This record gives sequence, C-alpha cells and structure tokens, in this order.
Amino acid sequence: MSPRIVSPLHAATCCSRALRPSTNPTSLVSLFAGLSIGTRNASILASLSDNKGAYNKRIRLGRGPSAGKGKTSGRGHKGQGQHGHVKPWFQGGQTPLIVQRGTKGFDNKRAPVMSKLNLDKLQQWIDAGRLDPTKQITVKEIIESGLIGSVKDGIKLLGRGKTDLRQPIDIMVSRASASAIDAVEGNGGKILTRFYTKQSIKRLLRGESQNTDKPLPVGKEYVESILSEARKKTFLYRLPDPTSREDIEYYRDPAHRGYLSHLLKEGESPSLYFKVPLARKRIEHADKESRKETKKVTRDNTLW
Repeated sequence: MSPRIVSPLHAATCCSRALRPSTNPTSLVSLFAGLSIGTRNASILASLSDNKGAYNKRIRLGRGPSAGKGKTSGRGHKGQGQHGHVKPWFQGGQTPLIVQRGTKGFDNKRAPVMSKLNLDKLQQWIDAGRLDPTKQITVKEIIESGLIGSVKDGIKLLGRGKTDLRQPIDIMVSRASASAIDAVEGNGGKILTRFYTKQSIKRLLRGESQNTDKPLPVGKEYVESILSEARKKTFLYRLPDPTSREDIEYYRDPAHRGYLSHLLKEGESPSLYFKVPLARKRIEHADKESRKETKKVTRDNTLW
C-alpha cells in the first residue's frame, strides 16, 4: 500500500489551527500562564559538589613548593618559632597585663551552692496537686515532690513568674530574693528563711530530723525541758544554727525574713561588726559624760 501524502495546503491549515490560541482557556491553563517556567540543564553531573565545610583538604607539609607548605613547612627559618612554640601566656616580653592591672574579684570555692526555685514553677506544682498550699512548704516537701532534683547547701526562692502566684502560701527555704518576698507576702502568705547544711538536709529526708523555725536554746534553764522531751520520743537530730559571720548576719536581718531576726534589739543593726551611727554617738556621748564625772571627782578629792 502506497504511503499517504498530505497536501501542503492541508498541512498548513492543521499547523495554523494547532498554534492558534484557544478562545476559551480553562481555569487551570490561565492559572499557570503567569508562572515563569525555570530552565534546567539536561545534566547536573558537572555541577555536583560537597556541601560547604564537608571536606577539609589535608595540608601536606614539606613536600615541595607545589603544596604551598614546602621546605620550612610554613614555620620560617630557625629560632623558637621553628624548633618549638611560644607559651600561650607570653606577651612578647612586656610586663604582663595581670601584673600591670591585677586581678578583679575571685572565685570563692567555699561559697554555698544554692538550688534555684522560681515562683512560676512552684505554682505549677501546686496546680498539679503535688504540693499542698494549706500546709507549710519546707525543703523536705520541695525535694520529695520532685520540684528540685539535687540540693547541695540549700534552696533559694526567686521571683520569676511572681504574677502567676494566686494563693497565699507558707514557705520556709534557705534564702529568698526581695521580689519573691514581696510576691509571697503580697498574696497574704508567709515566708521564712532558715539555715541548712548538707547533712541536715539529708537527715530531714531520711526522717532523722524535724523541721523547725526555732533556733537552738542556749542556757542551763533549757536543759531539763529538752531532756524530758527527748526521753518521751525517739531520738531526732536537731537542726544546726549558723556559725559563720556572713550566715549569722543574713538570718538576723528582718529584710531577709531570717529566723534569727527576733534576736535584734530595738535600733540594733543585723551586722556583727558595723554599729548603728546613732547608737555609736550615744555610746560616745555616754563615755564623754563619764570621763567628765571622773575628772570632777578627782578634782574634788585633791588636797592642793
């Protein structure tokens, strides 16, 4: 069968009909008409490469000038730079800055390590029912509820999320910030700071000690009452009181809500070293008056 030959006139009409745009384009065609179609090479093998930083070229030392680090390997000629290295603290022979300016402050290795507790986290535990706000919240309840994992020297209450606190609470911790104290007392609650040690916290958790906000009684008159109470029940370790000056001054300060603040007399400072200026003036005035009286008495007793 002979092949069919299409006439040139018929072929021209078919091509023109195919190239003529449609008068009623579909919505999909009109949507993609405005999009620019990007071009892409037929093969991308020539442009493949590693990501930046995925490959580090090994530097070959002492392998000739073509490597860029030949002969002296980039160390120069002779001397300390080639045969050794300069100490990190060497400053070119000048007087070191640590000698010129000195050090500022120091890292106190003996400072107590306080675990931080914020008010927003405390409120979450109360909302979840893991802490009872109707009872006093102490270090023992905080640790047993899982609010703080490990405690070394005590717990410090901080004021982050103080607007989240919605009910009055009675809490006793090692230390507290000023914002936390204002937030707790602003909601009608009570806060007290007490001295703890590592050993005392461990004994509280083991049930070998009892939490109290009263300091150890001092004096012979308390011996009989303490012994009689100890004989009635099982032996419990008593919580220790602070012995260092900084700790004593902290828990004597009413601004910190310390449990030793009741020991302060009227007009007395929490500091064990610095005295109140007014009280110092009164003492100096009293000493001056006593010296005057002494001089007057001695003058009256002289014979000539």
